[in-house]
Amino acid sequence: MEKPRMNRITATKAAQELLAEIEAQHGPVLFHLSGGCCDGSAPMVYPAGEFRIGSHDVQLGRIGDAPFWTGGAQAAAWADNDLIVDAVPGRGAAFSLDNVLDRHFVLRPPTCTR
Repeated sequence: MEKPRMNRITATKAAQELLAEIEAQHGPVLFHLSGGCCDGSAPMVYPAGEFRIGSHDVQLGRIGDAPFWTGGAQAAAWADNDLIVDAVPGRGAAFSLDNVLDRHFVLRPPTCTR
């Protein structure tokens, strides 16, 4: 199986501001996109060192100092796309650090930007 290329992950100003707020409160973090439906389709944010990266996970890029990971199958599906992380109003996924901030991260392919 061919290794997926490292995608270009970018973040909107809103996402960068939310990430800075989370890092100020929790220290270094990482993103993980599990794939699937519901919460699995949104990037989740965890304290660095408290989320176990799987042996098949692939780092797609970084947002600032925060690495952005996903599973190998998901990485292969996104292999030809550059991705944008945005922050929007509303509660995030249950275990993600953005959950209590009334804003949460979403992933947008460039073809789906506003």
